[in-house]
Amino acid sequence: MRASIALTALTTASALTIPSWQAAVNQLASGQNPLGNAERYLIELAPGETRWVTEEYKWQLRREGKNFFDITETPNLGSVMAASSKHSSVKYPSKPAYNSSITPLLSHLNKTHMSDHLRTFTNFHTRYYRSDYGRQSSEWLLSEVEKTLHGTGFARPFKHPWGQNSIIATLPGKTNHTVVIGAHQDSINLFLPSILAAPGADDDGSGTVTILEALRVLLLDDKIRAGKQENTIEFQWYSAEEGGLLGSQAIFSAYEKEGRDVKAMLQQDMTGYTHATIEAGEPESVGVITDFVSPALTDFIKLIVDTYCEIPYVETKCGYACSDHASASKAGYPSAFVIESDFKYSDKKIHTTEDKMEFLDFDHMLQHGRLTLGLAYELAFAKF
Repeated sequence: MRASIALTALTTASALTIPSWQAAVNQLASGQNPLGNAERYLIELAPGETRWVTEEYKWQLRREGKNFFDITETPNLGSVMAASSKHSSVKYPSKPAYNSSITPLLSHLNKTHMSDHLRTFTNFHTRYYRSDYGRQSSEWLLSEVEKTLHGTGFARPFKHPWGQNSIIATLPGKTNHTVVIGAHQDSINLFLPSILAAPGADDDGSGTVTILEALRVLLLDDKIRAGKQENTIEFQWYSAEEGGLLGSQAIFSAYEKEGRDVKAMLQQDMTGYTHATIEAGEPESVGVITDFVSPALTDFIKLIVDTYCEIPYVETKCGYACSDHASASKAGYPSAFVIESDFKYSDKKIHTTEDKMEFLDFDHMLQHGRLTLGLAYELAFAKF
């Protein structure tokens, strides 16, 4: 329901606060136009706080560090699961149980693979989801995912109307219980998204190549390749995160309607920047987000960091709708989010032309790879 509909009294306003999206829907049904002639989008800045805005207003909010869902196409996300508490009480293992299988795999994580992939990924002028570069970068990424799978499981594009598709790689298990590992593939320059370069090395090229490398190493395990794991594992690369979590909302909206049984979702968004942490005299660490996430899954992730990473974790917060895990949570699925550091020390070059590879720490990205690999393997064989 992306709208090009008019509210003549407010055509000069960048944003219109309304009590709820339903009020606007009711106006449309009765022939009234709640918006101006410019294309407008319904965003959610906090639970129940909705606003119709222009695209430029969206970018203004992002420049101010404010996050949001763009719910124009997914106003009912979470309504199906809200009527059922099916996913509200997932029990995770009390401790990691597959150290003997995972530890040998960790040594195969390779930062050269990550840097090679990231070099190509950042060479696209931008990965802005509405640009042709965004389409091209997604097609390139899909081809790399397919090469990584090498006949195990399958990969598919999840198609979107804006041109840049999301990507889903599936490793079927004995059950349909599903564990999702996610990152977003798009980048943006918030000053002129359609024109200026957006290499997006850290945001979120780093997360994209981190989970791709974890997938490659996971597939070195004979049991995983043979599909003997208890649960289905999916690696997902979302389109249009920067536009308001559009790609991940579309996927989890579809999963919710299909009744998909997602037991856990981990988002890796920005995994490579350590300079500000080190400059502040703080220890290099994995930032574990604690707000708007599943506490139980987050606690299990802390155990994974303690077991499989060589650096500690630090608890931190990032606010409402700050990355794609929020779409899973809104759909009723347990989700978690880890980031490169305490949030206050995270990369401030994002969304500009300066978000480049030269500022990243690939040894740190390996730690995120260890976390991703450890979590994916442990939950692949967990009995839910």
